[in-house]
Amino acid sequence: MSSTDLGHLVYSFDIPAEQPWSRVLKRGQTLRIIDSEGEQAVDALIYVAADTAERYSAQDTLRVQGSAYLELGTRLISNRGRVMARITADTCGRHDTSAGCCSCESNAVRFGEATRYLHACRENFILELSRHGLTKRDIVSNLNFFMDVPIEPTGNFTVLDGPSVPGNHVDVTAEMDVLFVISNCPQVNNPCNGFDPTPIRVEIREAPTA
Repeated sequence: MSSTDLGHLVYSFDIPAEQPWSRVLKRGQTLRIIDSEGEQAVDALIYVAADTAERYSAQDTLRVQGSAYLELGTRLISNRGRVMARITADTCGRHDTSAGCCSCESNAVRFGEATRYLHACRENFILELSRHGLTKRDIVSNLNFFMDVPIEPTGNFTVLDGPSVPGNHVDVTAEMDVLFVISNCPQVNNPCNGFDPTPIRVEIREAPTA
């Protein structure tokens, strides 16, 4: 899908390495997330703009689509069973919604106490959500774009090297007005970022006109 197909560009921003970002997407707008340098995981949360008590549900999304992974055509379902958005373009092909986001606590457990106070996605989410009147209690299971987390038949999973190459992108088209929150993952202890967090680019386009 080309940029022309998506309609008029109304917003673009380069999210620095390790930093959070948020913006309200209007119904019909498409958010393009571009992995500028490759091998960069992007954690995301989605809330209904008019009522943030309704938010993205990983469990309902996986149940509805009958797959453990996010891919082209996936409907992103809320905790009230409504379609919040759809993945409408994807040049990477591998995205996760099971592994959650990194935190100071999980860093300490997985990589040792010395890593506890390294910056993490949970802390990014807390900071960005506070700008919208939300707290850490509002963090739910999130999306992990450009993150390869194969799940074995036993239910075990592990985080592999980031699967994206420079310029890979994923498009998310809003089915209602939603608050989209991103943590440009700062993790340096597992290979989801190639051990080197880098910037990403976000672009928002209006629905194409007939």
